[in-house]
Amino acid sequence: MKRTLHIVAHDVPYPLDYGGVIDIFCTIKALHAEGFDIILHCFEYGRGQQPILNQFCKEVYYYQRREGHKGFSFQMPYIVASRSDCSLLERLAADDHPILLEGIHTSYLLHDERFRNRKVVVRLFNVESRYYHHLYKAERSFFKKAYYLNESRLLHQYEKQLASRATILSLSEQDTHYYKEAYAAKDVHTLPAFLPNDKVRSQEGIGTFCLYHGNLAVAENEKAALWLLEEVFRNMAIPFVIAGKDPSSRLERVAHVQSHTCLVANPDEKEMNDLIAKAQINILPSFNETGVKLKLLNALFNGRHVVVNQASVASTGFEPTCHIADTTAAMQRIIAQLYRLPFGEEEIRLRKKILEPLFDTSVNIRKLIEYLH
Repeated sequence: MKRTLHIVAHDVPYPLDYGGVIDIFCTIKALHAEGFDIILHCFEYGRGQQPILNQFCKEVYYYQRREGHKGFSFQMPYIVASRSDCSLLERLAADDHPILLEGIHTSYLLHDERFRNRKVVVRLFNVESRYYHHLYKAERSFFKKAYYLNESRLLHQYEKQLASRATILSLSEQDTHYYKEAYAAKDVHTLPAFLPNDKVRSQEGIGTFCLYHGNLAVAENEKAALWLLEEVFRNMAIPFVIAGKDPSSRLERVAHVQSHTCLVANPDEKEMNDLIAKAQINILPSFNETGVKLKLLNALFNGRHVVVNQASVASTGFEPTCHIADTTAAMQRIIAQLYRLPFGEEEIRLRKKILEPLFDTSVNIRKLIEYLH
């Protein structure tokens, strides 16, 4: 018998051009393969309607996000308040099917009494209050810094309320522990991310360049890319490529100052995957210890050597699969050592041992289905 499920996504989950939508799209595909009739609700603010979603969903509804002052609230985080929509709530209230909320961003309905006894599961991408505090520290603009700091404050209050109102699934043990300790959450569990493939496909041999990739519109990612350009690769004559979504004019300018560095703006999914696979070293430092970096998982499943700092892998268990450096000099030394070192069968075997059992789609989708019922 067919089972019906509502999924509410914070964004249109296609194309797969940043981590937040990759997990949602792969979750939809996995649930569809298990025989679910999926009613997808997503907020559209620039990505457009995507016909491919109709292949996996029985129905797809799009809602306009209330951006700018229209979505502002003094009491509620902007990422939540801007996604409040009466027509969405009416559709969800019209039946009693379980609801999967993708991201705390979509959890406005938990304040509506009609859903008090409904099965609602919230999928967390990370601890958003901590994430926004890191964005505050990374941002240069005074006005954006003020926004991120206030959003972090509101999110901390909101997360505390959320902790007792729904089943919560986080991507990492670290975030699960935080919700238990900081917010006394009782019904919180760890469920790893769903990925486009759950088998290690890294190629042996030697690549021809180093790569940093990510959503470059995010201040933290731009900060990491600029640090690599200006500090790490300034005096290293090794080809270095930055690739990602919506880079700033400043980042584009800095990336092309030197002849051995360049930037690939807005690559499609195929081009990005090709860059990751062909790179000799994927370099992914982070200034944020929250959540699980899907770009790191992508590099570990599909790339050769991976160099990170401690914040990138803190409490993930992925440390044995990466080379870790926390200073400019240490990172330069490791890059110089690895650039001509073939990536081999032993490294691939270690990744398979650590990663494949944790991200096994067939196992994790059964866990998700249990939480939904």
